[in-house]
Amino acid sequence: MNRVGIIGIGLVGTAVAERLLASGYTVTGYDVRAEQVEALRQLGGAPACCAAAVVAECERIILSLPTSAIVSAVLEEIKPKLKPGSILIDTTTGDPEDAVGFASMLSPLGVDYVDSTVGGSSRQVKTREAIFLCGGSDTAFARCHDLFEQFCKQAFHVGPAGSGARIKLVMNLVLGLNRAVLAEGLEFARTSGIDPYVALEILKAGPAYSRAMDTKGPRMLNEEFEPEARLSQHLKDVRLILASGERQGARLPLSEVHLQLLEAAENAGFGAMDNSAVIKAFQNQTPK
Repeated sequence: MNRVGIIGIGLVGTAVAERLLASGYTVTGYDVRAEQVEALRQLGGAPACCAAAVVAECERIILSLPTSAIVSAVLEEIKPKLKPGSILIDTTTGDPEDAVGFASMLSPLGVDYVDSTVGGSSRQVKTREAIFLCGGSDTAFARCHDLFEQFCKQAFHVGPAGSGARIKLVMNLVLGLNRAVLAEGLEFARTSGIDPYVALEILKAGPAYSRAMDTKGPRMLNEEFEPEARLSQHLKDVRLILASGERQGARLPLSEVHLQLLEAAENAGFGAMDNSAVIKAFQNQTPK
């Protein structure tokens, strides 16, 4: 049970692997990018030649992939190798309906599926400050508990499969708008002749405070955009939020504006940078 597989060794996958290895787990991992597999080896993990090889060695497999479409393609690849009693822990922020479909597809194979989305950045996973938002059966959630203890401060069992993905979209809606309004406020301060560093300290001390001011405010002002969570990934999330909202009949006018801001920042060349680069949507600048 101490051997864990990871498919997808990006920002979050690497952070999870680091925490598990530091806690004495054996981690076997695969990523389509050879440099990420090598990075896992240097951390002390065991590289695999393909996703199916991870499944062949491990009963518990963590998926950390960019989109639901990629998860679907990986599941098609590994399905023949999955053994009854295996469990897939999917940290991908994807479409909740896809998560429901994945669980339904895997259940007849005797394989559990938990959508375990991440509330926090890769840095927060490394420091056990993130939370995980989970959908799946009670039994499946319980089987993951010792893993969650290694890389998050709290794991919430929200409900059946798809529930973790749904609440993650709610969280990302609020979190993303917090970042965007902070960026707008700081830029408004600057154009009003106020030192934005002074403005940030005042905002942090007053009733407008949000944690985005601690985690993203200095990065915005210092243009420290080395990614902890990429802007392009949050743009993907906002598109998912709007699509889900349309299905549910929810009015999301602020998210519609947010979509335009993120698209402007991505079109200006900031998509691969940290999501704090949303401030550039208010400055009409291109990457240096």
